Amino acid sequence: MKESPIFTRTHDLLRWLLTATRKFPREQRFVLAARLQNAAFDLQAAITAAGQDRRRAAEHLLQADIALALLRKHLLLSQELHLLTGDQYRHASEQTAEVGRLLGAWRKSAG
Repeated sequence: MKESPIFTRTHDLLRWLLTATRKFPREQRFVLAARLQNAAFDLQAAITAAGQDRRRAAEHLLQADIALALLRKHLLLSQELHLLTGDQYRHASEQTAEVGRLLGAWRKSAG
């Protein structure tokens, strides 16, 4: 069975984010970087759970949507605090938008 693009896109986003947050100043690595990483890991965990537990998929997808919303808020704050460059923020925004479209389509089909 071919893996859904949302799993690949989320993995790519997480991998990029882990690399980008390594460059945050030390005092922010334990605060904002950790929040960003946790939201991204929560997103990945929720979509993985939705793929495995079809009975509760809608619940897991809602959790994924919440994690994605938090991730977007943390990314915006990172950009506003100049922890991410404009290009980095634009790249992250494009990645989260793609994941959001895929997640929205999955939520719609799951009911």
